[in-house]
Amino acid sequence: MISSLLSLTGCSKEELELDNPNALTTDQFWVTPNDAELGVNSIYAMFYKDGLWPRWIYFRLDLTSDEGFSQSPWVELADWTRFNYINYNFWEGNAVTWRDSYKAIFRANQVLAYVPEIEFTDNARKAQILAEAKFLRALHYYYAGLLWENIPMVLEPSKPDDLPMQVSKEEVFAQVVTDLNEAFNDLPLTWNAENTGRPTKGAAKAMLAKVYMQQHKWDEAKTALDFLVIGEGAQYSLVDNYKDNFTDLNENNSESVFEIQFGDQRRGGTGEDPNASVSSTRAQFFAPRGIGWSDGQARFWLVDAFKQETTTDGQLDPRLQHTLFYPELTADFGDLIYGRSWEWGQDEAWFRKGARDYKRNNEDYYSEVNWRMIRYSDILLRYAEVLNELGLTADAYQYVDMVRARSNMAPLATAYPEIGTDHDLFLDRLKTERVLELAGESVRWEDLKRWGDLDSQSSVDEIAQRDPDFKNFEVGKNIRLPIPQVEVENNPNLEQNPQY
Repeated sequence: MISSLLSLTGCSKEELELDNPNALTTDQFWVTPNDAELGVNSIYAMFYKDGLWPRWIYFRLDLTSDEGFSQSPWVELADWTRFNYINYNFWEGNAVTWRDSYKAIFRANQVLAYVPEIEFTDNARKAQILAEAKFLRALHYYYAGLLWENIPMVLEPSKPDDLPMQVSKEEVFAQVVTDLNEAFNDLPLTWNAENTGRPTKGAAKAMLAKVYMQQHKWDEAKTALDFLVIGEGAQYSLVDNYKDNFTDLNENNSESVFEIQFGDQRRGGTGEDPNASVSSTRAQFFAPRGIGWSDGQARFWLVDAFKQETTTDGQLDPRLQHTLFYPELTADFGDLIYGRSWEWGQDEAWFRKGARDYKRNNEDYYSEVNWRMIRYSDILLRYAEVLNELGLTADAYQYVDMVRARSNMAPLATAYPEIGTDHDLFLDRLKTERVLELAGESVRWEDLKRWGDLDSQSSVDEIAQRDPDFKNFEVGKNIRLPIPQVEVENNPNLEQNPQY
């Protein structure tokens, strides 16, 4: 497992004589294959910085979507989940995620610029390192393009006086595609146990499918997904126990396509010191009141969505039990909430995925539960969506049924025979299927954007019926975040996003 991560710092002229490996110049550092290993590991270290996957990005992807919201007493933080953007430089809501995205990109650019000049005896490993850097740069550019859309494109190691040019979302995604295709060539199908957590060929194809689907490039998306479902990369399968995707007890299982490795072995902060945390704080911020900070919670319409259909033997959809804390959880499944009876509002729900209630009665800043960024069930539902868009609706059913079968739900055609091969009816149902399978897994915001549900006032009004925060949503504006204002002011090549 990736556990030894490096962060690099610059040095002043006077420090050059010091024998300090953390103060090497660029020329002194990028010399040996071990330097290359440390350099690529430093990109993975960005997964643990609070602007990204241990904390704040979930406020953008989960709470800003119609699945979640915030009632945080920190009003400015809550406002950034309900489209009330006043201070574009607000650190926790915007600027830190921007900073950490570009720090990750900078580290990837260093590897891609300097590792080619290093002599290796194992050139296959050298190619893998470069492929890892391309994958990680693509991943961070994908989410930056998803959130801000019109951003600077930086493909070389940055210098303090650089003023990078702004490009469109389409240009960002084009670079993501280039990086992923090049990464695919040199990534392995699998890694050994020591390298668990590094991207595989399957992860590269999965990310390609995501970026193609966001652009409605359905043929290209199908080709990428073919690799995972019916091609050489068809090595994934759904685990029997849905819960195994959300605890630390069965991580990196057969359903995991790409997974961020969290641990609790270091209990520092999120800086660059040697004791920096490699943990997730999501559960701490999303836990019910009195258990964590409770800055984010789930919309109650999700509970109702799960209860619209029962299993083939007349029981509640078992995914509900592992997706949400809600008032009837004990009555429905016998589960307590962190060992407590329900003591919150009768119209309240909280995200359960990633919570550690199975072994604790509270949360902290050091959750070791890995984040399953891409699961095979997501791939199967995406494959069904792509087939439907290509006019192959009849062929799409089987992939939805694979996901439903694990939860003992009837085949889709049996449960909803009225859908037939109607494209729109199938897509409408698929939207619900994705909620039931993937709620709280940070895919809903990109789903809403891909489906065009944020493009018209009528569709936004429909969303607002289940999430009142969307009454604040301005069509043509809030589909993207404002760029941090300090970035716009410091770079004449950068314009603020439209309508901000």
